[in-house]
Amino acid sequence: MATSAVARDVVFALRQKIAKIEGTLAERLVLPADGQPVAGLLVRRNGHASARDFFLPTGVERLDEVLGGGLPKAALTEIHGTETRNAGAAAGLALALVSGMLKERSRSSDLVLWVGTTEMFREAGLPYAPGLASFFGIPAESLLLAEAPKAADVLWIAEEAARIEEIAAVVVELRGNPRIVDLTATRRLHRRAQDSGRPVLLLRQSAEPEPTAAPVRLVVSPAPATLRQTLLGPLAGSIAAPAFAVEIGKSRTALPGSFILEWNLDARTLAERSPENRIAVVSPSRGRTHPPAQAGAVLAFKPAAVEAAGDQPPREQHPAHRRPRRTG
Repeated sequence: MATSAVARDVVFALRQKIAKIEGTLAERLVLPADGQPVAGLLVRRNGHASARDFFLPTGVERLDEVLGGGLPKAALTEIHGTETRNAGAAAGLALALVSGMLKERSRSSDLVLWVGTTEMFREAGLPYAPGLASFFGIPAESLLLAEAPKAADVLWIAEEAARIEEIAAVVVELRGNPRIVDLTATRRLHRRAQDSGRPVLLLRQSAEPEPTAAPVRLVVSPAPATLRQTLLGPLAGSIAAPAFAVEIGKSRTALPGSFILEWNLDARTLAERSPENRIAVVSPSRGRTHPPAQAGAVLAFKPAAVEAAGDQPPREQHPAHRRPRRTG
């Protein structure tokens, strides 16, 4: 028992040191009572924070369980797209998380700020308001867009917006690895999220992982969609729900893991792809950066059939052939 108590004290001291390095000075770790596991319960300045208040559930049971309850609600969360072509998937997962949070709050006055650089919006495009309403249930009047010329301006806007009570979430979208987006800058964003009690999502498009103050980093890429399921079985040539390949790249509590998540457009919820709906993906050949393109194409409508030579009407049926040939 004495050895167990000493080990618990050592783990607790290490967690306190890590919390100070990551800038979580507004929180403190509570040492559990004897006989209880070291859970690292996070406590706010004015009392304990329940799991319902502290976590933002993703709705995916296994992912929430691995994360210890979900994503931290009052914190900075990183969502990485390692390549520019993954920008849509990374933004889609961020919107899915924001949609779930707005549904839970159920306040029509909530606003979402999406701020990014001119370079980022020129490369990946602006969020499409009608699509946000139909796909994610985020009304156009609830979305605020801010475009800034430099990453420093984006960070300043995000820090100031995180203080505003009417803004339920802040989405910061940046491209690459700007030097100014360092541990100090992300620590300020994380602190603002803690003070306001609302999430700040940092979308890093075409970026490499680097040290930040965010407790969780998710690496996102598009996943192949499955076929639509009908009463008679899979519908050939169809495309089912959008899918994301999500990898836990960093977490204070969770081990690394990979998930295939699907977005239900009707229920507006995330779900893990069931084993029977998983499809095999062939890995690229050794030495290749990208897999070769698949043969064939998927078309919405079948092309019109081309008449074969033998299907042509006989020569005598063409009026042009019955007329006398022009001379001279």
